[in-house]
Amino acid sequence: MSKHSSDLNNLISHIALYDSESAYKQFFKSLFPVLYRFSYCLLKSKELSEEVASDVMITLWKNRKNLPELENVKVYALVIARNLSLNVLNKHSRHELISIDDIEIEVALDSLNPEQLLINGELKKRLEQATQSLPDKCKMVFKLIKEDGLSYKETATLLNISVKTVDAHLVTALKKLAVVLQMETHLL
Repeated sequence: MSKHSSDLNNLISHIALYDSESAYKQFFKSLFPVLYRFSYCLLKSKELSEEVASDVMITLWKNRKNLPELENVKVYALVIARNLSLNVLNKHSRHELISIDDIEIEVALDSLNPEQLLINGELKKRLEQATQSLPDKCKMVFKLIKEDGLSYKETATLLNISVKTVDAHLVTALKKLAVVLQMETHLL
């Protein structure tokens, strides 16, 4: 278990056992940005994404007594965010059904680790173009695993696909990005 997971579990315990508002504020600071980014990928609206992320945090507070029983609160929260986002999309599309497969996903390479930020501007631009040209589900898998740090299993749960499918999407994304990197190194 990572230090982040153990910190999150401590906060959840304090929220559930003592109704601790200070623990909830830390929990909020940790989880809200992840929920917002995920919702924004689906909704493409700052306001709606903030609303969805806030609604998820309110739901978590209301259900705080049950949070310690959950295996992974982050994935649970992301599933709620996915469902609320899809509800918003369905409501705004005049009752046309929208599948998560039909949603455009943007990957922001800026949130990668410091070592990866050393990539020069031209290569970064090419990598962003390559990620934008990935199939949507592939792009979403790449984003959830590489940007948000979810495991294959968590990503599979969130997207309602098998772990093998998650692996296949990630392999496709990485192969495409590797081609871009190889082209770049040949130009240098």
